[in-house]
Amino acid sequence: MRLAQSRNVSTLCSVLCTISMVRAQTMTDTSYNLLIGTDTKVGTGDGIYVYEFNSETGKSSYRDKAAGIKNPSFLTVSEEGKHVYSVNEIAGGKGEVSAFSFDTATGKLDYINSIGSGGKGPCYSSVDRANKYALMADYSGGSLAALPIRPEGSLGASIQSIRYEGKSFVPEQRGPRIHASVLSEDNKFLFVPDLGTDKIHTYNVDVARPNPLPPSDPAYVKVEQGSGPHHFTFHPNHKFAYSIQELMGINTFFEFNNGKLKILQSVDLVSKDSNGPADAAVIHISPDGKSLYRSLCGNLNELIIYAMNEKGILKYIGRQSTLGRGPRNFSVYPTGNFLLVGNSDSDENVVFKRNKAKRLTYTTETIKVGSPVCLKFVPTKINNLHNYHSISTF
Repeated sequence: MRLAQSRNVSTLCSVLCTISMVRAQTMTDTSYNLLIGTDTKVGTGDGIYVYEFNSETGKSSYRDKAAGIKNPSFLTVSEEGKHVYSVNEIAGGKGEVSAFSFDTATGKLDYINSIGSGGKGPCYSSVDRANKYALMADYSGGSLAALPIRPEGSLGASIQSIRYEGKSFVPEQRGPRIHASVLSEDNKFLFVPDLGTDKIHTYNVDVARPNPLPPSDPAYVKVEQGSGPHHFTFHPNHKFAYSIQELMGINTFFEFNNGKLKILQSVDLVSKDSNGPADAAVIHISPDGKSLYRSLCGNLNELIIYAMNEKGILKYIGRQSTLGRGPRNFSVYPTGNFLLVGNSDSDENVVFKRNKAKRLTYTTETIKVGSPVCLKFVPTKINNLHNYHSISTF
Protein backbone atom coordinates (compact mmCIF):
# COMPACT_ATOMS: atom_id res chain seq x y z
CA MET A 1 0.00 0.00 0.00
CA ARG A 2 1.24 3.48 -0.82
CA LEU A 3 1.08 6.55 1.41
CA ALA A 4 -0.29 9.77 -0.07
CA GLN A 5 2.20 12.57 -0.56
CA SER A 6 1.80 15.83 1.36
CA ARG A 7 -0.65 18.31 -0.13
CA ASN A 8 -1.79 21.73 0.96
CA VAL A 9 -4.56 21.94 3.53
CA SER A 10 -7.01 23.49 1.10
CA THR A 11 -6.83 20.53 -1.24
CA LEU A 12 -7.09 18.03 1.58
CA CYS A 13 -10.12 19.72 3.02
CA SER A 14 -11.85 20.37 -0.28
CA VAL A 15 -12.11 16.68 -1.09
CA LEU A 16 -14.45 16.26 1.77
CA CYS A 17 -17.37 17.64 0.34
CA THR A 18 -20.67 16.13 -0.69
CA ILE A 19 -24.31 16.00 0.65
CA SER A 20 -27.35 14.68 -1.22
CA MET A 21 -30.76 16.01 -0.13
CA VAL A 22 -33.19 13.10 -0.52
CA ARG A 23 -36.95 13.14 -0.24
CA ALA A 24 -38.50 10.91 2.39
CA GLN A 25 -41.60 10.60 0.20
CA THR A 26 -41.76 9.08 -3.30
CA MET A 27 -39.74 11.27 -5.63
CA THR A 28 -41.79 12.28 -8.67
CA ASP A 29 -40.36 15.73 -9.47
CA THR A 30 -38.08 15.83 -12.51
CA SER A 31 -35.69 18.50 -11.23
CA TYR A 32 -33.47 19.30 -8.27
CA ASN A 33 -31.25 22.24 -7.43
CA LEU A 34 -27.56 21.43 -7.76
CA LEU A 35 -25.34 23.54 -5.51
CA ILE A 36 -21.63 23.59 -6.34
CA GLY A 37 -18.99 24.87 -3.93
CA THR A 38 -15.63 25.84 -5.42
CA ASP A 39 -11.98 26.29 -4.52
CA THR A 40 -11.10 29.97 -4.79
CA LYS A 41 -7.90 29.73 -2.76
CA VAL A 42 -5.69 27.74 -5.13
CA GLY A 43 -8.22 27.02 -7.89
CA THR A 44 -10.28 29.02 -10.38
CA GLY A 45 -13.68 28.92 -8.67
CA ASP A 46 -15.78 32.01 -8.00
CA GLY A 47 -18.11 31.27 -5.11
CA ILE A 48 -21.20 29.06 -4.93
CA TYR A 49 -23.08 28.13 -8.12
CA VAL A 50 -26.70 26.97 -8.38
CA TYR A 51 -28.02 24.92 -11.31
CA GLU A 52 -31.29 23.15 -12.00
CA PHE A 53 -30.68 19.48 -12.84
CA ASN A 54 -33.25 17.46 -14.78
CA SER A 55 -33.62 13.87 -13.54
CA GLU A 56 -34.94 12.60 -16.89
CA THR A 57 -32.44 14.13 -19.30
CA GLY A 58 -29.36 14.68 -17.14
CA LYS A 59 -29.14 18.25 -18.46
CA SER A 60 -28.68 21.30 -16.26
CA SER A 61 -29.39 25.01 -16.49
CA TYR A 62 -27.76 27.89 -14.61
CA ARG A 63 -29.85 29.60 -11.90
CA ASP A 64 -27.70 31.75 -9.60
CA LYS A 65 -24.26 32.38 -8.12
CA ALA A 66 -23.06 33.75 -4.80
CA ALA A 67 -19.85 35.37 -6.05
CA GLY A 68 -16.93 36.67 -4.02
CA ILE A 69 -17.25 34.05 -1.27
CA LYS A 70 -13.80 33.02 -0.04
CA ASN A 71 -13.11 29.35 -0.70
CA PRO A 72 -16.59 27.82 -0.09
CA SER A 73 -15.12 24.31 -0.21
CA PHE A 74 -17.87 22.56 1.72
CA LEU A 75 -21.61 23.28 1.80
CA THR A 76 -24.28 22.23 4.27
CA VAL A 77 -28.04 22.71 3.84
CA SER A 78 -30.37 23.12 6.80
CA GLU A 79 -33.03 20.50 7.46
CA GLU A 80 -35.86 22.49 5.89
CA GLY A 81 -33.73 23.59 2.92
CA LYS A 82 -34.03 27.31 3.59
CA HIS A 83 -30.42 27.99 4.60
CA VAL A 84 -26.98 27.10 3.25
CA TYR A 85 -23.73 27.20 5.23
CA SER A 86 -20.28 27.25 3.65
CA VAL A 87 -16.94 26.66 5.34
CA ASN A 88 -14.36 29.27 4.29
CA GLU A 89 -10.69 28.50 4.74
CA ILE A 90 -8.88 31.83 4.48
CA ALA A 91 -5.16 32.45 3.95
CA GLY A 92 -3.23 32.99 7.15
CA GLY A 93 -4.91 30.28 9.17
CA LYS A 94 -8.18 32.11 9.75
CA GLY A 95 -11.25 29.95 9.35
CA GLU A 96 -14.75 31.29 8.78
CA VAL A 97 -18.20 29.94 8.04
CA SER A 98 -20.84 31.86 6.07
CA ALA A 99 -24.64 31.66 6.20
CA PHE A 100 -27.06 32.20 3.29
CA SER A 101 -30.80 32.11 2.85
CA PHE A 102 -31.86 29.84 -0.01
CA ASP A 103 -35.02 29.94 -2.14
CA THR A 104 -35.42 26.38 -3.43
CA ALA A 105 -38.04 27.42 -6.00
CA THR A 106 -35.85 30.02 -7.72
CA GLY A 107 -32.39 28.82 -6.68
CA LYS A 108 -31.48 32.25 -5.32
CA LEU A 109 -28.83 32.53 -2.57
CA ASP A 110 -28.70 35.62 -0.32
CA TYR A 111 -25.80 36.27 2.06
CA ILE A 112 -26.66 36.58 5.79
CA ASN A 113 -23.42 36.68 7.79
CA SER A 114 -19.94 35.23 8.34
CA ILE A 115 -18.24 34.36 11.60
CA GLY A 116 -15.10 32.65 12.87
CA SER A 117 -15.37 28.87 12.52
CA GLY A 118 -13.64 28.16 15.83
CA GLY A 119 -10.51 26.81 14.08
CA LYS A 120 -7.73 27.54 11.59
CA GLY A 121 -8.80 25.50 8.60
CA PRO A 122 -12.44 24.32 8.53
CA CYS A 123 -13.14 21.64 5.93
CA TYR A 124 -16.52 20.13 6.85
CA SER A 125 -19.70 21.00 8.74
CA SER A 126 -23.00 19.38 9.59
CA VAL A 127 -26.27 20.82 10.91
CA ASP A 128 -28.38 18.92 13.45
CA ARG A 129 -31.97 18.00 12.60
CA ALA A 130 -33.33 20.69 14.92
CA ASN A 131 -31.27 23.41 13.17
CA LYS A 132 -29.70 24.43 16.46
CA TYR A 133 -25.97 23.99 15.73
CA ALA A 134 -23.43 23.92 12.94
CA LEU A 135 -20.76 21.37 13.88
CA MET A 136 -17.43 22.37 12.34
CA ALA A 137 -14.52 19.99 11.61
CA ASP A 138 -11.15 21.77 11.40
CA TYR A 139 -8.34 20.06 9.51
CA SER A 140 -5.31 22.28 10.09
CA GLY A 141 -6.17 23.09 13.71
CA GLY A 142 -7.15 19.53 14.61
CA SER A 143 -10.35 20.61 16.35
CA LEU A 144 -14.15 20.42 16.45
CA ALA A 145 -16.50 23.32 17.23
CA ALA A 146 -20.23 23.86 17.78
CA LEU A 147 -21.68 27.16 16.49
CA PRO A 148 -25.26 28.13 17.42
CA ILE A 149 -27.75 28.81 14.62
CA ARG A 150 -30.12 31.68 15.35
CA PRO A 151 -33.83 31.45 14.42
CA GLU A 152 -33.38 33.57 11.26
CA GLY A 153 -30.51 31.33 10.09
CA SER A 154 -27.50 33.45 11.02
CA LEU A 155 -24.56 31.95 12.92
CA GLY A 156 -23.26 32.85 16.36
CA ALA A 157 -19.79 32.46 17.87
CA SER A 158 -18.57 29.00 18.90
CA ILE A 159 -19.86 27.84 22.28
CA GLN A 160 -17.94 24.55 22.45
CA SER A 161 -14.49 23.75 21.10
CA ILE A 162 -12.72 20.39 21.32
CA ARG A 163 -9.01 20.20 20.45
CA TYR A 164 -7.34 16.87 19.81
CA GLU A 165 -3.85 15.57 20.46
CA GLY A 166 -1.68 12.75 19.16
CA LYS A 167 -0.05 11.59 15.95
CA SER A 168 0.78 8.49 13.94
CA PHE A 169 4.09 7.27 12.51
CA VAL A 170 4.29 8.92 9.07
CA PRO A 171 5.04 12.57 8.15
CA GLU A 172 1.47 13.14 6.94
CA GLN A 173 0.27 12.31 10.46
CA ARG A 174 2.40 14.55 12.67
CA GLY A 175 -0.69 15.83 14.47
CA PRO A 176 -4.49 15.52 14.59
CA ARG A 177 -6.23 16.29 11.28
CA ILE A 178 -10.02 16.38 11.58
CA HIS A 179 -11.69 15.66 8.26
CA ALA A 180 -15.44 15.51 8.98
CA SER A 181 -18.29 15.74 11.50
CA VAL A 182 -21.01 13.27 10.51
CA LEU A 183 -24.32 12.96 12.34
CA SER A 184 -26.26 9.71 12.64
CA GLU A 185 -29.74 9.74 11.12
CA ASP A 186 -31.43 9.87 14.53
CA ASN A 187 -29.37 12.96 15.46
CA LYS A 188 -28.09 11.24 18.62
CA PHE A 189 -24.45 10.64 17.68
CA LEU A 190 -21.62 12.46 15.93
CA PHE A 191 -18.65 10.77 14.23
CA VAL A 192 -15.39 12.61 13.62
CA PRO A 193 -12.66 11.01 11.43
CA ASP A 194 -9.12 12.06 12.41
CA LEU A 195 -6.59 11.41 9.66
CA GLY A 196 -3.70 12.34 11.93
CA THR A 197 -4.30 9.78 14.67
CA ASP A 198 -6.14 6.95 12.81
CA LYS A 199 -9.22 7.37 15.00
CA ILE A 200 -12.91 7.98 14.44
CA HIS A 201 -14.06 9.94 17.49
CA THR A 202 -17.64 9.57 18.71
CA TYR A 203 -19.92 11.93 20.65
CA ASN A 204 -23.41 11.98 22.01
CA VAL A 205 -25.50 14.88 20.71
CA ASP A 206 -27.78 16.82 23.04
CA VAL A 207 -28.87 20.19 21.62
CA ALA A 208 -30.57 21.09 24.91
CA ARG A 209 -27.21 21.24 26.74
CA PRO A 210 -25.01 24.37 26.92
CA ASN A 211 -22.27 22.18 25.42
CA PRO A 212 -24.15 19.97 22.93
CA LEU A 213 -21.39 17.35 22.44
CA PRO A 214 -20.87 15.34 25.65
CA PRO A 215 -18.31 12.50 25.33
CA SER A 216 -19.44 9.06 24.22
CA ASP A 217 -18.36 5.67 25.55
CA PRO A 218 -16.20 4.46 23.90
CA ALA A 219 -14.71 7.79 22.87
CA TYR A 220 -13.34 6.50 19.55
CA VAL A 221 -12.67 3.50 17.36
CA LYS A 222 -9.18 2.82 15.91
CA VAL A 223 -8.59 1.90 12.27
CA GLU A 224 -5.40 0.51 10.71
CA GLN A 225 -2.34 2.44 11.83
CA GLY A 226 -1.04 4.82 9.18
CA SER A 227 -4.18 4.55 7.05
CA GLY A 228 -5.56 8.07 7.67
CA PRO A 229 -9.41 8.03 7.98
CA HIS A 230 -10.87 10.69 5.75
CA HIS A 231 -14.52 10.21 4.74
CA PHE A 232 -17.32 8.53 6.70
CA THR A 233 -20.91 7.73 5.69
CA PHE A 234 -23.91 5.67 6.72
CA HIS A 235 -25.83 3.07 4.75
CA PRO A 236 -29.48 4.08 4.05
CA ASN A 237 -30.64 1.35 6.47
CA HIS A 238 -28.66 3.08 9.28
CA LYS A 239 -27.31 -0.30 10.45
CA PHE A 240 -23.99 -0.03 8.62
CA ALA A 241 -21.32 2.64 8.21
CA TYR A 242 -18.27 2.97 5.98
CA SER A 243 -15.07 4.99 6.09
CA ILE A 244 -12.39 5.61 3.50
CA GLN A 245 -8.74 5.90 4.53
CA GLU A 246 -6.89 8.42 2.41
CA LEU A 247 -3.26 7.44 2.90
CA MET A 248 -3.49 3.70 2.32
CA GLY A 249 -6.55 3.60 0.09
CA ILE A 250 -8.54 1.33 2.40
CA ASN A 251 -12.29 1.20 2.92
CA THR A 252 -13.59 -0.05 6.26
CA PHE A 253 -17.08 -1.46 6.83
CA PHE A 254 -18.65 -1.11 10.30
CA GLU A 255 -21.69 -2.47 12.03
CA PHE A 256 -23.48 0.45 13.69
CA ASN A 257 -25.52 -0.12 16.83
CA ASN A 258 -26.64 2.53 19.34
CA GLY A 259 -23.68 4.81 18.71
CA LYS A 260 -21.05 2.05 18.63
CA LEU A 261 -18.99 0.94 15.62
CA LYS A 262 -17.68 -2.59 15.09
CA ILE A 263 -15.28 -3.30 12.20
CA LEU A 264 -16.53 -6.11 9.95
CA GLN A 265 -14.52 -5.76 6.70
CA SER A 266 -11.60 -3.87 5.14
CA VAL A 267 -11.08 -3.54 1.38
CA ASP A 268 -8.01 -2.24 -0.49
CA LEU A 269 -9.09 0.25 -3.17
CA VAL A 270 -5.80 0.59 -5.02
CA SER A 271 -4.99 -2.01 -7.68
CA LYS A 272 -1.65 -3.77 -7.30
CA ASP A 273 -0.33 -2.42 -10.59
CA SER A 274 -1.12 1.24 -9.79
CA ASN A 275 1.71 3.74 -9.47
CA GLY A 276 1.83 6.68 -7.07
CA PRO A 277 -0.05 7.47 -3.86
CA ALA A 278 -3.47 6.11 -2.97
CA ASP A 279 -4.99 9.59 -2.48
CA ALA A 280 -8.43 8.18 -1.60
CA ALA A 281 -11.05 10.92 -1.49
CA VAL A 282 -14.77 10.34 -0.92
CA ILE A 283 -17.26 7.50 -0.66
CA HIS A 284 -20.99 7.43 -1.44
CA ILE A 285 -23.75 4.83 -1.38
CA SER A 286 -26.61 4.70 -3.90
CA PRO A 287 -30.09 5.58 -2.53
CA ASP A 288 -31.22 1.96 -2.85
CA GLY A 289 -28.30 0.81 -0.68
CA LYS A 290 -27.11 -1.72 -3.26
CA SER A 291 -23.94 -0.11 -4.57
CA LEU A 292 -21.03 1.87 -3.22
CA TYR A 293 -18.68 4.21 -5.10
CA ARG A 294 -15.30 5.62 -4.08
CA SER A 295 -13.03 8.15 -5.75
CA LEU A 296 -9.25 8.13 -6.02
CA CYS A 297 -7.37 11.31 -6.94
CA GLY A 298 -3.62 11.73 -7.51
CA ASN A 299 -2.60 10.16 -10.80
CA LEU A 300 -5.49 7.64 -10.75
CA ASN A 301 -8.59 9.84 -11.27
CA GLU A 302 -11.11 7.04 -11.10
CA LEU A 303 -14.17 5.71 -9.30
CA ILE A 304 -14.16 2.24 -7.73
CA ILE A 305 -17.53 0.46 -7.92
CA TYR A 306 -18.79 -2.17 -5.45
CA ALA A 307 -22.01 -4.09 -5.04
CA MET A 308 -23.42 -4.46 -1.52
CA ASN A 309 -25.42 -7.42 -0.27
CA GLU A 310 -28.12 -7.32 2.42
CA LYS A 311 -25.45 -7.74 5.10
CA GLY A 312 -23.46 -4.75 3.84
CA ILE A 313 -20.53 -6.83 2.55
CA LEU A 314 -18.79 -5.36 -0.49
CA LYS A 315 -18.08 -7.09 -3.81
CA TYR A 316 -15.82 -5.47 -6.40
CA ILE A 317 -17.59 -4.60 -9.69
CA GLY A 318 -15.16 -2.43 -11.63
CA ARG A 319 -13.40 0.89 -12.13
CA GLN A 320 -14.49 3.98 -14.08
CA SER A 321 -12.31 6.88 -15.23
CA THR A 322 -13.72 10.22 -14.07
CA LEU A 323 -12.78 11.65 -17.51
CA GLY A 324 -10.98 14.51 -15.80
CA ARG A 325 -8.43 15.39 -13.12
CA GLY A 326 -8.86 15.73 -9.37
CA PRO A 327 -12.21 14.02 -8.54
CA ARG A 328 -12.32 15.55 -5.07
CA ASN A 329 -16.07 15.25 -4.95
CA PHE A 330 -18.88 13.29 -6.55
CA SER A 331 -22.55 12.77 -5.80
CA VAL A 332 -25.22 10.20 -6.63
CA TYR A 333 -28.45 11.84 -7.77
CA PRO A 334 -31.30 11.30 -5.25
CA THR A 335 -33.28 9.05 -7.62
CA GLY A 336 -30.15 6.99 -8.30
CA ASN A 337 -30.32 7.59 -12.07
CA PHE A 338 -27.16 9.67 -12.36
CA LEU A 339 -23.76 10.17 -10.77
CA LEU A 340 -21.94 13.51 -11.07
CA VAL A 341 -18.19 13.87 -10.58
CA GLY A 342 -16.56 17.21 -9.74
CA ASN A 343 -13.14 17.16 -11.40
CA SER A 344 -11.56 20.10 -9.61
CA ASP A 345 -8.27 20.20 -11.51
CA SER A 346 -9.95 20.18 -14.93
CA ASP A 347 -12.78 22.61 -13.99
CA GLU A 348 -15.77 20.43 -14.85
CA ASN A 349 -18.59 18.33 -13.48
CA VAL A 350 -19.05 15.17 -15.54
CA VAL A 351 -22.51 13.55 -15.69
CA PHE A 352 -22.68 9.73 -15.76
CA LYS A 353 -25.81 7.59 -16.19
CA ARG A 354 -26.19 4.70 -13.72
CA ASN A 355 -27.70 1.39 -14.84
CA LYS A 356 -29.13 -1.54 -12.90
CA ALA A 357 -25.77 -3.32 -13.03
CA LYS A 358 -24.30 -0.37 -11.09
CA ARG A 359 -22.11 0.55 -14.06
CA LEU A 360 -21.61 4.13 -15.26
CA THR A 361 -21.93 5.54 -18.79
CA TYR A 362 -20.84 9.03 -19.81
CA THR A 363 -23.88 11.03 -20.95
CA THR A 364 -21.77 13.60 -22.89
CA GLU A 365 -23.12 16.22 -20.46
CA THR A 366 -20.67 18.35 -18.46
CA ILE A 367 -21.13 21.42 -16.28
CA LYS A 368 -18.18 23.78 -16.67
CA VAL A 369 -17.34 25.38 -13.30
CA GLY A 370 -13.94 26.45 -12.02
CA SER A 371 -12.51 24.08 -9.38
CA PRO A 372 -15.69 22.30 -8.19
CA VAL A 373 -15.11 20.73 -4.78
CA CYS A 374 -18.63 20.23 -3.37
CA LEU A 375 -21.84 18.99 -5.01
CA LYS A 376 -25.18 19.00 -3.25
CA PHE A 377 -28.70 18.26 -4.47
CA VAL A 378 -31.70 20.06 -2.95
CA PRO A 379 -35.35 19.62 -4.08
CA THR A 380 -36.82 22.52 -6.05
CA LYS A 381 -40.08 21.99 -4.17
CA ILE A 382 -40.18 21.55 -0.39
CA ASN A 383 -43.68 21.43 1.03
CA ASN A 384 -42.83 21.17 4.69
CA LEU A 385 -40.10 20.24 7.16
CA HIS A 386 -40.68 16.51 6.75
CA ASN A 387 -40.62 16.30 2.95
CA TYR A 388 -37.00 15.26 2.89
CA HIS A 389 -34.00 14.48 5.02
CA SER A 390 -30.29 15.07 4.48
CA ILE A 391 -27.69 12.33 4.36
CA SER A 392 -24.32 13.71 5.37
CA THR A 393 -21.70 12.17 3.11
CA PHE A 394 -18.94 14.80 3.09
